[in-house]
Amino acid sequence: MITQEEKELARECLGFAIEAGAKDARITLTKSTEDLIATLDGEVDKVTRCADRSLSIAVFAGGSFGSFSSNKIERDSLRCFIGDAVRTVKMLAADPFRRLPDTERYCRQALSGREMEIYDDAYAGISSDFRRRAALDAAVFGKESAVLPGGAALISEEGEYSDSEYDVYVVDTQGLECRHTETSFDYGVEVTIQDAGGNKYSDYWWTASPKLKDFDPSECGLTAIRRACSQIGSEPCQSGKYNMVVSANVASRLVSPLLNALNAYSIQQGNSFLVGSMDKCLFSERLTIIDEPWRKGESGSKLFDSEGVVTCEAPIVEGGTVKRYFVNTYMSGKLGMPPTGEDAVRPRLCASPQPGLDCDSLMELCGDGILVNDFNGGNCNMATGDFSYGISGQLFRNGKAVQPVSEMLITGNFLSLWKNLIAAGEDYRSCATKLIPSLAFSGVDFSG
Repeated sequence: MITQEEKELARECLGFAIEAGAKDARITLTKSTEDLIATLDGEVDKVTRCADRSLSIAVFAGGSFGSFSSNKIERDSLRCFIGDAVRTVKMLAADPFRRLPDTERYCRQALSGREMEIYDDAYAGISSDFRRRAALDAAVFGKESAVLPGGAALISEEGEYSDSEYDVYVVDTQGLECRHTETSFDYGVEVTIQDAGGNKYSDYWWTASPKLKDFDPSECGLTAIRRACSQIGSEPCQSGKYNMVVSANVASRLVSPLLNALNAYSIQQGNSFLVGSMDKCLFSERLTIIDEPWRKGESGSKLFDSEGVVTCEAPIVEGGTVKRYFVNTYMSGKLGMPPTGEDAVRPRLCASPQPGLDCDSLMELCGDGILVNDFNGGNCNMATGDFSYGISGQLFRNGKAVQPVSEMLITGNFLSLWKNLIAAGEDYRSCATKLIPSLAFSGVDFSG
C-alpha cells in the first residue's frame, strides 16, 4: 500500500522538522482501505468503501512537545504544515520528560511489514461480486428453521461482511525505521427472534481472520440464533452469592480493567486500583497473564508499538503476582520507572489448574452457579476497583444449564474477584484481540 515515494517523503518530512528548528521528530504514515457489505434480512442493505491516508508528526522542540496530523500528503503542503507545527510547539511550556526512546529499544526487524504473516496477497484480487456473495451466503434469514424451537420465529437479521488492509510506516530523527501491514476479513451478525408468546430476544456472533482461506462466517448466523433462543423464558433468579462462569466471548470484560490499571498513565494520575502493586501477590495463584505480541498469523500481533519500541513476550501477572506495568518513554521519566512498552499487545490468560477446560467443563467443575453469556452495561471505578455490571446467561445445577437468567447485576471489587478465581479454560477465540478463555469464580454477588 505505502509506496516507495511515500516512504521517501516521510523521511524528507523529518528534514523539514529539523530545518524548522525541531530537535527531534517522529513521522507515522498510515494507509488503510475497507470495503463493507451490510445485509438486512438476507438482502443487501448498504455498501460502503472507506480509504484513508494520513501523516502524523511528533515534534520535540525547545524542550516542548506536540503532535499533529494531516491528510494532505503533498511535499510543499507538508513543508508548510510541519513548519507551523514546530513554531506552535516552541510556544508551549517545556516538559523535561518529553523525548524519543533510547535507540537500543528500537525495533530493527520490522522492515517489510510482512514479518508477522498477517497480510494476505489474496486481498488484491477480491472483487465487488465476491464481497456481495460472501455477505449474502453468510446470511441465514429464510434458512433458520432447523435451529428454532417450536413457535419461535426469526424476525430480523442484520449482518456485516467487511475486508480491509492496513499499512503503517514509522521513522524518526534517531534512525528508527519500521513497518507493519495486515489484512482482515470480518463478519458479524445480530439477530432478533420472537417466541410463541410474542417476546423478543436478540443476540450476536462474529468471526475474523487475517487470511481469506481461514475465514469462515457460515456458522455465525446460526450461532447467534442459538444464543438468542437460549434466552427464551429468562428471568432474574434469587439474589445471593454464586459460583460464576464467564464464557470466552465476553470474558475480556473482566480482564481489561486489570490491564488498564497497570498502565502508567493511570498509575501516575492515581486513577488505578493497582498503584504500588509491582511484585505483590494480589490475585489467585491460578492467574497468569502473558503478553504474546509475536504470535505469527494472528490479527493484532505486532513487532513494535507507536514509539517504534520493540515488543516482547513477557508476563504481566504470574501466579497471581503483578510483574509488569505498561510504561512508555514519557511516563518512564515522570514516574522514575524503567520503560517497558505502552500497552499489552496480545495478552493471553493461561489455563489452570488443568489443561483442556472449556465453558462446559468449567460448569461441571463448579457444580452449581450462573453462567454469564453477556454483559449489559455497567461500570468500573478504576481508582478503587469496584464494579457493577448487568448480565444475562444461564443458571446451572450439577454442571448443566437449567434456567435462562436476565436482568441481574454482579457487584464487587476486582481485587477480591480475582482472588476467587477457580480456574480458566483454554477456549479463547484466536480472532479476538485479547486471548481470554472462559473463566470460573467463586462467591460472586448476584442481585435480581
